Amino acid sequence: MRNPFYIFRVKREERGNALAALLYVILWNVLVIIHYGNRFFALSDNYRKLFLKFEISGFDPISYMVISHWSTGYNIYRHPLLAFFMFVPNQIDQALMALTGTNQATVIMAVILTFCAFYSFLFLTRIFREVVGLRTVEAWLLGWLTFSFGYVIVAMSVPDHFCLSMFMLILTLYVAGKKLKAHHPFTIWQTVLFFIVTAGISLNNGIKVFLANLFVNGKRFWRPANLLLAVVVPSLLIWGFARLEWQHFEKPNYIARQKAKAKKDKLWREKTFAAFRDTTSLTDSAAIRKGYQQVIKKTIVAKYRKDHKQPWNQHQGKPINASEFGQWTDISTPRWASLVENIFGEPIQLHKDHRLGDVLRDRPVIVKYDCLINYVVEGLIVLLFLGGVWCGRRSRFLWLALSFFGFDMVIHLVLGFGLNEVYIMSPHWLFILPIAMAYLVKQLEDSRYAFPLRVMLLALTLWLVTWNGWLYATFLV
Repeated sequence: MRNPFYIFRVKREERGNALAALLYVILWNVLVIIHYGNRFFALSDNYRKLFLKFEISGFDPISYMVISHWSTGYNIYRHPLLAFFMFVPNQIDQALMALTGTNQATVIMAVILTFCAFYSFLFLTRIFREVVGLRTVEAWLLGWLTFSFGYVIVAMSVPDHFCLSMFMLILTLYVAGKKLKAHHPFTIWQTVLFFIVTAGISLNNGIKVFLANLFVNGKRFWRPANLLLAVVVPSLLIWGFARLEWQHFEKPNYIARQKAKAKKDKLWREKTFAAFRDTTSLTDSAAIRKGYQQVIKKTIVAKYRKDHKQPWNQHQGKPINASEFGQWTDISTPRWASLVENIFGEPIQLHKDHRLGDVLRDRPVIVKYDCLINYVVEGLIVLLFLGGVWCGRRSRFLWLALSFFGFDMVIHLVLGFGLNEVYIMSPHWLFILPIAMAYLVKQLEDSRYAFPLRVMLLALTLWLVTWNGWLYATFLV
């Protein structure tokens, strides 16, 4: 039986570009480590307070916290197994702390990100060559175009889960594509394994593993054994595990936070009452109580008005309802502007204004480019994407990739999940754009348009590497 890890072997013909990609990924991770290293190498008894100083575009430094001091610090329902995936890195960090007297969480996370980004690049270029059937030059060119996108560069160097998710989604597509080419089924055990890892990192992405099973297996997807063992059972298991995880780890913390909040509020009210009673000229106890209630009411209203003006409040879209999952939706953030600036804009080309700012701190929800060339580049990429969709419209594999993209557009653009900062989620779908473009390249590879198209892709890559690289590097340095 063939070793299942054989796909991680770098082939002889891949080594030159693979080495360049590895150095490219390492560069961005080293810059982030240098930017924060002096502060984040310190040992602390409150790593949450320390790592909240991390400020790159609203990405969360939770992985730094969990690696430094293990806890289920992630949102359990959105990342049910991610904390457990970080347990071994945490143990490695504990050993390094004992040996060096410094916290190496930034370095350990950089190693994880480097692995995921490097193999994302490798598997993506294999998709172009082995699944779509491109020549080597065009395959590598589209790979570098993908890794010149702004939020691919950023995601592969920040301590959030998006690079890990990108790696698993590209790997899923690569395996599914190979199976489609060979007319082999997506087996139950493969579906379960991919689902556990992918959904464990980010629950909603687990749906995409089921889509891979559906597109590869066709009618076999609906067989009772496949539905039960590959879809229903793992879904119930991971959801049940998430509920147990919340009950065991998060619920006690939640109750403790609520009690601490109630105690703090009680002390504040007692101090406020004592201060009012000692300074008021009122003598009647009922009048004193009434005056105190008016002071409390004015204070609460003033705080509400102050908080309402804060970016973390104003930039939150209006949800459908206030239920547990309804509060994650958004029906007020403008869709067209988000599509132009935050779905096909910021993820591909960083905005110069409010560069890598956090929408919950200081960045407006919608930021526009001040150069026409940025919109020209965005328009070209969208046209190449749409042209690829048309050229590959008969490809089952492309429709699988587009189902990944469509799923993200439904939850973000239609339901509004995370729409106010949707560019952060873009590593979940950015690689779909060049996969579609690959079909346009394939269609034109023997025509007179092949060379101009290659030149255009090279020009776009050089522009994006220069634009995004300069903005990100100067931000870090």
